[in-house]
Amino acid sequence: MDSIQSPSVNQTVDTYITIVTVYTDQALVTRRGTVSLTGQERSLTLTNLPITLKPDSVRVKGSGTVAVRLLGVQTEKNYATEPLDDRVAQLTEQIQQLEDQRRTLQDGLAALELRRKFIQSLSERSVDRFSRGLAEQRVNLTQTAELLEFVGQQHNDLAGAIAQQNQALRELDQRLRALQQQLQQIKTPRPKESYSVVVSVLPTGAGEFCLEVSYTVDRASWQPLYDLRVDTQTKLLQLDYLAEVTQNTGEDWADVALILSTAKPGLGTLPPKLAPWYVDASLPPMPAAAPRMQRTRSVAESDDMDVLLGGVGSASAFSDFFEAATSGVTQEYAAETVAATAISNGGIVTFQVDGNNNIPGDRSPHKITIFSDQYPCQVEYVAIPKLVSFAYLQAIVTNPENGATLLPGQANIFRDDMFVGTTSLDNVAPGQEFKLNLGIDEGLKLERDLVERKVDKRLMQDKRLITYAYRVVVTNLREQEATLRLTEQLPVSRNERIKVRLTRSSPPIELGELGKLEWVLPLKPKALQEVTYQFTVEHPREITEVVGLKV
Repeated sequence: MDSIQSPSVNQTVDTYITIVTVYTDQALVTRRGTVSLTGQERSLTLTNLPITLKPDSVRVKGSGTVAVRLLGVQTEKNYATEPLDDRVAQLTEQIQQLEDQRRTLQDGLAALELRRKFIQSLSERSVDRFSRGLAEQRVNLTQTAELLEFVGQQHNDLAGAIAQQNQALRELDQRLRALQQQLQQIKTPRPKESYSVVVSVLPTGAGEFCLEVSYTVDRASWQPLYDLRVDTQTKLLQLDYLAEVTQNTGEDWADVALILSTAKPGLGTLPPKLAPWYVDASLPPMPAAAPRMQRTRSVAESDDMDVLLGGVGSASAFSDFFEAATSGVTQEYAAETVAATAISNGGIVTFQVDGNNNIPGDRSPHKITIFSDQYPCQVEYVAIPKLVSFAYLQAIVTNPENGATLLPGQANIFRDDMFVGTTSLDNVAPGQEFKLNLGIDEGLKLERDLVERKVDKRLMQDKRLITYAYRVVVTNLREQEATLRLTEQLPVSRNERIKVRLTRSSPPIELGELGKLEWVLPLKPKALQEVTYQFTVEHPREITEVVGLKV
């Protein structure tokens, strides 16, 4: 007796996004869905996946109470036209309502204009009449003032009401134009593209099966942002590490676990290789070959079967799953919430952000807090009196050895809850020191004077000697001690016959590169500190002028 073969069954699996890994220019999306298998299924289908999906990036895996062999996966592009009747009717009704509101506004505006013209006419007629009445003493000044106040108040009220009516009319016209554009676009519909993923399966029986599918999409990115708040009293830096995530992938990421990575998967894992650079004489163009039909490659045709079957994980991970499934053992994994865990491996930094993140696909930047922490910092003043007669406050911070890598990004700087400005933060590794400029601080007062300029007219060994001396007076106006890094400068000779020498400095200091003088001065509260230095410029008599000595 011939056996009756059961018909193959295809099931559509409803999935939801669970994890999204966002890179600098794309994202890896992971979906999961549970389906009840009868044992007759030969394929499982996921529909309405975004058009930004990269077909070659699709990977599948799964687990359940029944053993299932994953035979292959393929992607199919679908074209569908959305039902438009309901949307057209809805937009048409909204447009009609706005047009009714517009007519009402126009009628009200016309009434207000009519009232304003009446008030203007009344004012013009009353001026002449009241002038004659005052001359003939038929009306008094009190009556005149009351009329003028009434006319002025009415004119002001009407002018304000007309302005509000015009503003409301302009806003309504903008809304009306937007709805009319939407209606025009809908009346000329375009096919909606999407992808479907078909997974060929061979279950060993009936049971529950959880399918996991991952794929890469374009139009997604993230960049680091920082809020840096320095408390100059407690000497603490409050660092808020933020991520600005933007995506327009065609689907919303709702209640997902988010992973932010600096990896660049699109560049591959190996460095590129140079191909031979050939030159040759030009040849006549060859006739074009007939186009070949393209088809989606199945898993079985892949060069790397294990990687495709393994999905997001490794091939060995899938083998472990399949052995457990065939033995009838159901393995469950408890969900774990990870808050702002930073992982650095081979120069790639990854942040696992706490779950339940919502990033709609609206092209708008959405800020997510990676973590917030406090770091001790040193605060010092920096001054270059030759250029600016102010002192700048600067915070010196060390990223802790066990801290996260601070990636390059824009930073908003606050000093004692006052916004100072923005700066670009460079890459700061754990254990590395970085500086934050906090702007001008008027707690220090600086005065710089040229106290000596002397030309030695005596020619010694046919040489001419010019002496300069400067004095800088620093006043600490604050009640607290402060540290000032004071920088001055000596000229640097480009001619070997012109010699510049530092002859005296107080406090004593060594001359640095390119004529740089730098003192680190401890400043007592409400006290003065004086810095002086002297230098000479020596040159032969035949050099009648030294260029650049004007100070």
